[in-house]
Amino acid sequence: LGAAGVLVLLSDSTNVDRKGFTGSELEVTDGFEEIFTSAAGKIVVAMFSSSIFRMQILVDLAAQFERQLAFIGRGVNDNAELAQRLGFLRIPTGVLIRDSDVKSFPAQDVVCICTGSQGEPQAALPRIAIDDHRHVKLEPEDMVVFSAREIPGNEKAIGRVMNHVARRGAEIVTDGMKHVHVSGHGSEEELKLVLSLVRPKYFLPIHGEYRQLAHHARIATKVSRGTKVLLAENGDIVRFDRDGGRVAEKGPAGRILIDGTRSGEVGDEVLRDRRHLAGDGLVVPVVAIDRQTGGLQETPDIITRGFVLDARTEMLLKEIPSLLAATLDGASVEERTDPGLIKEKIRVDLQRFFRKRSGLRPLVLPVVMET
Repeated sequence: LGAAGVLVLLSDSTNVDRKGFTGSELEVTDGFEEIFTSAAGKIVVAMFSSSIFRMQILVDLAAQFERQLAFIGRGVNDNAELAQRLGFLRIPTGVLIRDSDVKSFPAQDVVCICTGSQGEPQAALPRIAIDDHRHVKLEPEDMVVFSAREIPGNEKAIGRVMNHVARRGAEIVTDGMKHVHVSGHGSEEELKLVLSLVRPKYFLPIHGEYRQLAHHARIATKVSRGTKVLLAENGDIVRFDRDGGRVAEKGPAGRILIDGTRSGEVGDEVLRDRRHLAGDGLVVPVVAIDRQTGGLQETPDIITRGFVLDARTEMLLKEIPSLLAATLDGASVEERTDPGLIKEKIRVDLQRFFRKRSGLRPLVLPVVMET
């Protein structure tokens, strides 16, 4: 491939900061053999549904230890079916059962492969853990194996699932306790090997934090000196033409927010207002002013929603009418007779008042009525 010529290599950077080589999938066999030997009840293995070779290891062990195997969750079912069709997964006759048949067999004769290793709420294992799955129920002698790496950011969700599993009385096994997981991402030496074999004209590190992309780029400059390195972030448009390869421009990238049935219409101002509402609530001062002079006609009403009322805040609310009167007195005739200007002045003064006197930051929405 390298001799034929490669324009650009896009290479995974997830494990670039891990020295050496990534271990073989075969390394988990011994750890799972120990589990199959010692487990007195069901074995439930949560793993990435794309790990087909690990599925094969578990299928072979299920046949060896005379256990029935069930795939629990759409992801593992779909991938297992596809892998079987393509010849990458071979399941002996009589080993595979449906998830609905799990309860028909003694617990010690069953192994389940399921989704949810990262604590995804609607995946199989989290539902099993809270006793919300139709077909799989955990019992005290069962063993739940987390055969996956914790993806950064998922630690709390995974911890919650483990706590629920423990409440069911089942035993928990992680990679730190037995060798039940190896990464599917290449480590530093494998990434170097790929670079030296492919010898691309351009190299674009992908799939990682920026520090990992930058580290991968430094490795590429040392390993393949004739290669030009392009470092891009989400949204960068990389262009290849007669003039060569380059990061050309920036495109729209990031979250698209959904509001009801509409998408992409939630702006920064809306989000800021909703954060205020969620935090310190809403305060609506209703002010009646004379259309000609802008003078205050009657005592303002103060309406609150989601604003915590206690002795301290009630005292603050009682002070607002006099504050609003002072705001109007301090405004010019032009400001008082312009609804837009006076609303903004009231809003700014009230927000400053709440912030200085209480540290609260409610959303202030003035209503000005002209009489």
